[in-house]
Amino acid sequence: MSTNFDVNRIREDFPIFKNHPDLIYLDNSATSQKPFQVIRAVTEFYEKSNANPLRGLYDLAQTATEEYEQAREKVRKFIHAARADEIIFTRNATESLNLAAYSFGDLVLHEGDEVVVSIAEHHSNLLPWQAAAARHGAVLRYLECDEKGKITEEAFRAALTKRTKLVAITQVSNVLGRKNDIKTFAKACHEKGIAIVVDGAQSVPHMMVDVQDLDVDFLAFSGHKMLAPMGIGVLYGKHKYLKKMQPFLSGGEMIESVTRERTVFAQPPQRFEAGTVNAGGAVGLGAAIDYINAIGFEQIEKQESMLTQLAAERLQKIPHVHLIGSDDPAEHHGILTFSIDGVHPHDIAAILDADHIAVRAGHHCAQPLHQHLGVMSTTRASLGFYNTEEEIVKFTDSVAQIRRKMGYDE
Repeated sequence: MSTNFDVNRIREDFPIFKNHPDLIYLDNSATSQKPFQVIRAVTEFYEKSNANPLRGLYDLAQTATEEYEQAREKVRKFIHAARADEIIFTRNATESLNLAAYSFGDLVLHEGDEVVVSIAEHHSNLLPWQAAAARHGAVLRYLECDEKGKITEEAFRAALTKRTKLVAITQVSNVLGRKNDIKTFAKACHEKGIAIVVDGAQSVPHMMVDVQDLDVDFLAFSGHKMLAPMGIGVLYGKHKYLKKMQPFLSGGEMIESVTRERTVFAQPPQRFEAGTVNAGGAVGLGAAIDYINAIGFEQIEKQESMLTQLAAERLQKIPHVHLIGSDDPAEHHGILTFSIDGVHPHDIAAILDADHIAVRAGHHCAQPLHQHLGVMSTTRASLGFYNTEEEIVKFTDSVAQIRRKMGYDE
């Protein structure tokens, strides 16, 4: 673990900042920037190891297969899974959650069963469960948070009934930055024989996640939010479930045997990785994991916590600016969503963009949460460990000028 965190030296690893020296990038919850170590790893795979993994007996194909499986092992260690065959590569967290909803949903859901989904979910962890419930005649029930985004253990336990078969919940909200107590929630589920599916898209890149300690049944996340290329994601699933689940997709390289009459599917994880895999993306994800491990989550969390506190405190001092969620910066985990009286979020984003500040405006693929909070849309600034204090000051200074630029006198 690195003990000398130098953000300016780290920024030298990211070509985007050299190519756009004025850019203040605060849309890290949507996607992170990529260090040259990751870009180089992907390039080297295609330059030196490119072949179709799992399909050829010649040396180059064997090399490609080895690099692909080495990436799987890096992911296993990164999230502390018990077995490599519990790691399934997908395109992104969305595909991972669809896989879980389809294959695991088909395994456990029946008419009259209940699926509990938190109101704070990204649509990726809501729409697939809506579809799964409809497909099986199950009931979708919502677990609501308070106006600060908190879900108490009491509220969580109260949402579980004799008909509940599974709970789908995020570890960190992509709108509020609120971290849920997944370990406690998983324990409550398992006491009643209920499975828990966790969206880790906003947690895995920013904090240490141990799936065995949390005791989650499934965890989904995307590589592109954690320095890796777009198009590579992960679904972790307990082997006891994966071995019983039917494939989400079928085709090449996910079978043991095929005859005219029947098909025997391969064992996990190959059962769920139909077709030509994104080997370059997996290698890039492995390189991203190496990069994160070299810095260490202690340093990453320290930097992001400091920036979050600075940004939140400065925003809270600006008249007519309202921070969505908790008043405590420590509850936001790098995500600061806000509104400005009389100014549409799209106008906020456009004005900030004129100052070379990239933020996200809209409902952030979480419309039910916005409806629950009584707001139609918001503006979100999401931080990464490569952001600097000077960027935060420039961002908040720019926010402070927005109402004046929109023609208000105050």
